[in-house]
Amino acid sequence: MGEAMHPVVTYLIYMASALAMLGVFTLVYTAVTRYKEFELIREGNIAAVLSYGGALVGFSFTLCSSIAIHASYAMFLLWGLVAMLVQIVVYVGVSQAVRGMNEAIEENNIAMGGLIGSISIAAGIVNAASLT
Repeated sequence: MGEAMHPVVTYLIYMASALAMLGVFTLVYTAVTRYKEFELIREGNIAAVLSYGGALVGFSFTLCSSIAIHASYAMFLLWGLVAMLVQIVVYVGVSQAVRGMNEAIEENNIAMGGLIGSISIAAGIVNAASLT
């Protein structure tokens, strides 16, 4: 962002962009997973919310780090896309490594939801720290 821009304008641009990226992430992530997160969550499925929530928080860590560290708006957007990719790769990798993970989440296996959510958060933290 330009140095001549008022800090409030810069804040609003980053905030609006980050919220839009969270929305895009949600659309992409829920399209990739084999289960329907929001349908399961509406039914009270705790495993689904732990899994999705962990991915969302993990993604947000990188957005936060990118905003705080990079002066360039373009780099913020680029790292947001990378963070999205990291979370998708984590989901695909874990679902391949842990047989029955998707079915377990659909069946409300809270431990399984907590596992994938925790792995997603950990990946997001490591990804965010890697930006420094």
